[in-house]
Amino acid sequence: MSNGDVSQGRRRFLIGATSVVGGVGVVGAAVPFVASWNPSAKAEAAGAPVTVNISKIEPGQQITVEWRGKPVWIIRRTEQMLANIEKLNEEVKDPNSEAPQQPPYIDGIYRALKPEVAVLVGLCTHLGCVPSYRPELAPEDLGEDWLGGLFCPCHGSKYDLAGRVYDAQPAPLNLEVPPYRYDDDVTLTIGLDPEAA
Repeated sequence: MSNGDVSQGRRRFLIGATSVVGGVGVVGAAVPFVASWNPSAKAEAAGAPVTVNISKIEPGQQITVEWRGKPVWIIRRTEQMLANIEKLNEEVKDPNSEAPQQPPYIDGIYRALKPEVAVLVGLCTHLGCVPSYRPELAPEDLGEDWLGGLFCPCHGSKYDLAGRVYDAQPAPLNLEVPPYRYDDDVTLTIGLDPEAA
């Protein structure tokens, strides 16, 4: 074996080893770079959209997701709940939601893109407490006239299942409806308007 053959073998080995180490270095640098494209927790808290699969929410059930550091409730309303909302038009302060507590594409007494699904920011408009979901009819503590809704334990404000505040309550406004859209029949995104598709 000549000296040239040994040098040629070493050269191939060194080129291969250098290529492998360089490749590992490129991957090591690329992973954090690609990961930096995802929004940080701070960016998500500042308003990154939140996508939710609503297919498993049973009729009458409520779930809570977080958007912009706030609780957002998604309630699948039953036919009875929708009928009860209609009965309460005379009992609420702003039955047609004329105060700016919802995006302009949300209208009507149900305050939703689809009547059976309510999307509401879960903070009382009085001092920001979190109301309780109280779908039961006529519980002892809320009285015979209670048709289901949301009750704020801090100062007693009552809302119907569309988030409309009753008359003579400490809360001045209906619950906020955040911007949202449906991506398909079972997926909605909170934080994006329907036109942003």
